[in-house]
Amino acid sequence: MNRRKFLTSSICGAASVAVATSGASLFTSCAEAKKPAPELRLSFQEGIAPGSNLNEKLDYMEKMGIVGFEPGGHNLANRVDEIKNALSGRNIKVSAICAGFKGFILAEDPEVKAQFDTTMRDIIAAAGEIGSTGVIMVPAFNWQSPCKPHTLETREYLCEQMHELGEYALKHNTTVILEPLNRREAHYLRLVSDAAAICRDSKSAGVKCMGDFWHMQEDTSDYAAFLSAGKEYLQHVHIASRGRRIMPGEDGELDNYVEGLRALKEMDYPYYISFECGTKGEREQTVKAAVELIRAQWELA
Repeated sequence: MNRRKFLTSSICGAASVAVATSGASLFTSCAEAKKPAPELRLSFQEGIAPGSNLNEKLDYMEKMGIVGFEPGGHNLANRVDEIKNALSGRNIKVSAICAGFKGFILAEDPEVKAQFDTTMRDIIAAAGEIGSTGVIMVPAFNWQSPCKPHTLETREYLCEQMHELGEYALKHNTTVILEPLNRREAHYLRLVSDAAAICRDSKSAGVKCMGDFWHMQEDTSDYAAFLSAGKEYLQHVHIASRGRRIMPGEDGELDNYVEGLRALKEMDYPYYISFECGTKGEREQTVKAAVELIRAQWELA
């Protein structure tokens, strides 16, 4: 037997043994096993649930299977014990903290910027104490002035400032979360992809971003917007109806979130989708209907 015949017969023999011993497994091993979908973690801001006090609101949330609570940042340092005690023994965790600071990061006025630095750091420290995923912030609203111009130099400045904030947040076991807004509310940072790029260029694991289904009218695709941030940077999601910013479902057919939810499922998004909205109807009814709608669309996605 020459060398070529020897190699050929050896390969064929090995293949025969493999087929005989493994059988149909050769044909099924290439098929991907369907991975389980990530858990849908719904969160409420403090004003969403009916109730006259925090404990009544949390009781309602538990009955609804809501697992996240998003308080405002104003006076948060003085509420740490209250929130810890209210959540003790419950299956509800603090999701993100919604702003609450004074001033803004892109302020031209040094006193306004100093206000932001002090109050934001106080909120970050308190957020870490109550186990929050992060503190939501907007670089500047349209009504805030004087504001640094929309230039490359301003972007570089923002990345530097966010790096410092992100590193401070990491020391407190939390993050800062950039929120893009629509053009009626903010001239700076309107796309989820832009926010993700600033997270990347800030070079701190403590800088994250979020998407808000209502503000995401600026993005051409919910699906692409979330995937542009990806699991590395996307740390929070807000939801509201897509016309009047009320309870999901109150704007009828406009309130379709399936494509965005599909992106969250595909990226194994592990954080919260938090309700940030009002209502035009009876709160007991509209909140219940909204939760059912989001859960149904999550399954459809």
